[in-house]
Amino acid sequence: MGAYILRRLLLVIPTLLGIMIVNFTLVQFVPGGPVEQIIAELQGGGDAFESFAGGGSDVETQSGAPNEEYIGARGLPPEFIAELEKEFGFDKPPLERFLSMLGNYMRLDFGESYFRSVSVIDLVLEKMPVSISLGLWSTLIAYLVSIPLGIRKAVSDGSSFDTWTSGAIIVAYAIPGFLFAILLLVLFAGGSYWQIFPLRGLTSDNFDQLSPLGKVLDYFWHIALPVIASTISAFATLTLLTKNSFLDEIKKHYVMTARAKGLSESKVLYGHVFRNAMLIVIAGFPAVFIGVFFSGSIIIETIFSLDGLGRLGFEAAVARDYPVIFGTLFIFGLMSLVVGILSDLMYVLVDPRIDFEGREG
Repeated sequence: MGAYILRRLLLVIPTLLGIMIVNFTLVQFVPGGPVEQIIAELQGGGDAFESFAGGGSDVETQSGAPNEEYIGARGLPPEFIAELEKEFGFDKPPLERFLSMLGNYMRLDFGESYFRSVSVIDLVLEKMPVSISLGLWSTLIAYLVSIPLGIRKAVSDGSSFDTWTSGAIIVAYAIPGFLFAILLLVLFAGGSYWQIFPLRGLTSDNFDQLSPLGKVLDYFWHIALPVIASTISAFATLTLLTKNSFLDEIKKHYVMTARAKGLSESKVLYGHVFRNAMLIVIAGFPAVFIGVFFSGSIIIETIFSLDGLGRLGFEAAVARDYPVIFGTLFIFGLMSLVVGILSDLMYVLVDPRIDFEGREG
């Protein structure tokens, strides 16, 4: 197992390099960079993309020719544009900038945000608690509900309980997360009905003045609706996966043999079937968590005014804040690859009979 883990760790380096190369290359062709963003603001506070619909530029380069690179830079001296390029590092060739960025990343130096004057690491650490809260609680609740429900559905396969619960979770899965989040706000956060939960934020304004128990209750009071909204769609996948895994195992010969020996149904189900059926479900916990942690948080964070990593990445992409974009991309990519290795370790932990090295051989 040690050799397998070592090989997987060594593959992390070329995989991360490939991710960064592809994304860095794509960014070079995307209009509306940080220089254009500043030019758009100086020209009247408009959006950088509005300038691309305009005509030519009044800015001339050092050679006297019109500067066609920044179409919205009307009336700005070329020296000012050159100073902006130097400040953002765009006076260097793309290859040199990319190699310099990788060299800094090797030293865990992810640079500083163009527009916030804060290091990328500090920004990530600042936003991390919100995303961890959403990802961790959503994943835990999804597992705590889906596994018992899936087992019950497998045991009572074809019954009325199985039918109506399948219909309920499929309907829940079909409802878009943002629509369900808005519905929760309207019903329970001071919309047209009840003012039970807070409308925004992860904690109250007087959080520091609360007692330890009060802080815990305040935290769960704020996180309740966002967690429910981000969890609802996960129930269907996990429940049906658990049910199908149990049904596959129940039909195998070793289950018939256990029943023939006179074992009770509970011992057969939880002593023999559970361990094999839960292999794929439990081992996928890290991947499910990382999926909620990264992909499902941006809409929920925006609707509930939570300042997390999803919102940070979205705002950085809109503002073309390249250090934040590439820094978070590198960190998230590294975390995803490590989670893949942890998923394999979870397989071995759940079932020690699995030998990845033997399979590779």
